[in-house]
Amino acid sequence: MKRFIPFSPPDITEAEITEVAAALRSGWITTGPKTKEFERRIADFCGASRAACLNSATAALELTLRILGIGPGDEVITSAYTYTASASVICHTGATPVLVDLAPNSLEMDLDLLEQAITPRTKAIIPVDLAGIPCDYPSLRALAEAESTKFTPSNAIAGQIGRIAIIADAAHSFGAQRGGIPTGSLADFTCFSFHAVKNLTTAEGGAAVFSETNGKNIDEIYNQYMLLSLHGQSKDALAKTQLGAWEYDILSPAYKCNMTDIAAALGLAQLERYPGLLERRRALIHHYDAAFADSRIRSLPHFTSEYSSSGHLYLTWLQGADQAKRNETILQLAEAGISVNVHYKPLPLLTAYRKMGFSPADFPRACARFENELTLPLHTLLSDLDADYIAEKLLQFLEK
Repeated sequence: MKRFIPFSPPDITEAEITEVAAALRSGWITTGPKTKEFERRIADFCGASRAACLNSATAALELTLRILGIGPGDEVITSAYTYTASASVICHTGATPVLVDLAPNSLEMDLDLLEQAITPRTKAIIPVDLAGIPCDYPSLRALAEAESTKFTPSNAIAGQIGRIAIIADAAHSFGAQRGGIPTGSLADFTCFSFHAVKNLTTAEGGAAVFSETNGKNIDEIYNQYMLLSLHGQSKDALAKTQLGAWEYDILSPAYKCNMTDIAAALGLAQLERYPGLLERRRALIHHYDAAFADSRIRSLPHFTSEYSSSGHLYLTWLQGADQAKRNETILQLAEAGISVNVHYKPLPLLTAYRKMGFSPADFPRACARFENELTLPLHTLLSDLDADYIAEKLLQFLEK
């Protein structure tokens, strides 16, 4: 019997509806008490000192670069195998993106190539936690420490870190761990996404999370996020509600990317449910893994002795298939009612990055990974029967 299976619908229950309705009835719907509570809860969940909620992970990445004083003349390194947001934020600041190819049999940047890419102009590295699997942050930190003699900070906050900053693009990995340490406490700054398709959603939203390490002044950093996300205004709307506190100043001509209390209310309800949501994702991953054992389908290991994934995406590689066969399989699955996706088209294959001078020929591993990759539905509204149907159809179409 044909089923209709969406790729990644949001898992919304009456708990979320009740929390959002309470925010609407409160009369406070922009950044306010629920946003501040959500920030505290996120920091606690990650074992971090502070969290700054914003309207996207993209905003979190860009504001982090700006807080570190990164701009024209600087370089920031990121992976060639990622979504554009990991690199576009570098361009927004006027800095130069430097792309690094994947390590063999991995979705992480090759550390040897990364080391070769570091110059005296390198101010930050943005590793990407693809599919919810946290990168090898201890090795990245060790590399940054070893290269610290080349580093010149752009401002006082960068100077407090004293080396190339590690800024995690953790859009996929909220709730993951490496070595028992949660994402949010692995890098100097960690940027999460709460977009509609993410494990935990606020519809649109994100957060930058950071801790009191390397001498960082966390209050100063948090205040910078707040200023940059609200036009550079010295008081937010909540502060201006105090009696006689209408007056404010504009400290810089900044941006508008704050989170609303409506979004935070949704996030608070999701956070209450999140341990159960992670467990369900883990169960579905094991279900898929069992179905594809001894087949031509290879997938990422989400749970090892080194790390535990958030289980955001189930990436597969169709062994022996080329790009045409992969694309044909996508159409066949769609006709069977199954929505799938591809993660990701490497940046050097995209027009914007080709125009910057990046060539696919210089990133052979990233391009090879893309050639026959297929991402299957993985979400908490997916039943075991749905997962069985998806696996059955995919194996059937590959046999043809």
